[in-house]
Amino acid sequence: MQTLLDRMDRTSMHAGLEARVPFADHRIVEYLWNVPWEMKCHGGVVKGLLREAAKDLLPEEILTRKKSPYPKTYDPAYEVLLRKELLTILSDRTQPLSHLLDLNKVLNYLEKPSNYDRPFYGQLMAGPQLLAYLLQVNYWCLTYNVNLLL
Repeated sequence: MQTLLDRMDRTSMHAGLEARVPFADHRIVEYLWNVPWEMKCHGGVVKGLLREAAKDLLPEEILTRKKSPYPKTYDPAYEVLLRKELLTILSDRTQPLSHLLDLNKVLNYLEKPSNYDRPFYGQLMAGPQLLAYLLQVNYWCLTYNVNLLL
């Protein structure tokens, strides 16, 4: 999430724009965490609850348009850098992530070509995005001094 927020901030400021990411507010995330899926997918529509709540605030073409995910990087050099960094972290037992993942399974995953067609989680987690996510978890643990009980 922090990477996405940082990207939004840098991109908008480069163009002289002030942009906000409204659904990144922790209070909204905390509130919606416990909302049952049936309510989130109101009427069987993705983001149905949100669309219903905003129906009097947005034009119909905005309200019903297909979700547009954040841009993804498919540059092979980016994936190489992610793989290298992940292997470095996993080989260092002082890194939090090295205690959370099975090294053999990660090595097996890294030997296979990236899967760009079937996301691991939502639209943001295919191939390199999964590796970047794992690196973010490690960064988060270090930044907030998370101590793992093993």
